[in-house]
Amino acid sequence: MTEEIAGIKIPDSTLAREATALVRDAATPLVYHHSRRVYLFGALRGLADGLTFDPELLYVGALFHDLGLTERYRRTDQRFEIDGADQARRFLESHGIPTLDADRVWTAIALHTTPEIPLHMAPEIALVTRGVEYDVLGLGYDLLPADQRSAVIAAHPRPNFKPQILAAFTEGLVDRPATTFGNVKSDVLRHFAPDFTPTDFVEIIQHSPWPE
Repeated sequence: MTEEIAGIKIPDSTLAREATALVRDAATPLVYHHSRRVYLFGALRGLADGLTFDPELLYVGALFHDLGLTERYRRTDQRFEIDGADQARRFLESHGIPTLDADRVWTAIALHTTPEIPLHMAPEIALVTRGVEYDVLGLGYDLLPADQRSAVIAAHPRPNFKPQILAAFTEGLVDRPATTFGNVKSDVLRHFAPDFTPTDFVEIIQHSPWPE
């Protein structure tokens, strides 16, 4: 039987079930429940905004978006968003999903911490960001009815979520601080990593090798 939460059906294809199993196995309960909420809130925002989207692609994008924070999939030489995006693309292509669709999911994950730009792109890309912004930042909180929020939280609780997700971000980024240059995650390390020194864009320009 297809699972339904807050009026949103959870994709029940073989691909979707395998995606769920992969993330449940690799991620902490915190990240798993957050990722499912991102799908649900993203889908709810999409319906409210009259968008047409592929639920399966949105589901994989939401589930894999924080996979780069997990011990199994995180690297230290690139942004954590790219870790999850790369894994999602490999996963989708291994299931025969066309390259253009796999690339759309890659983009959705890679850009989910980049404000504004994803919102002007394909619905699946925009809605991963909408879901993340809703669950983590509370952006547009009142745009969804309270009963929908309650149904999502009942299925995927978020006890003590704010400090726990900040701790998860810190743990996933502290050994690759340079990858936070120019993105919102530098704020996380600035607050929670005592030895963090952010890269300064102005200083890069001033000390570039170009002669003046």
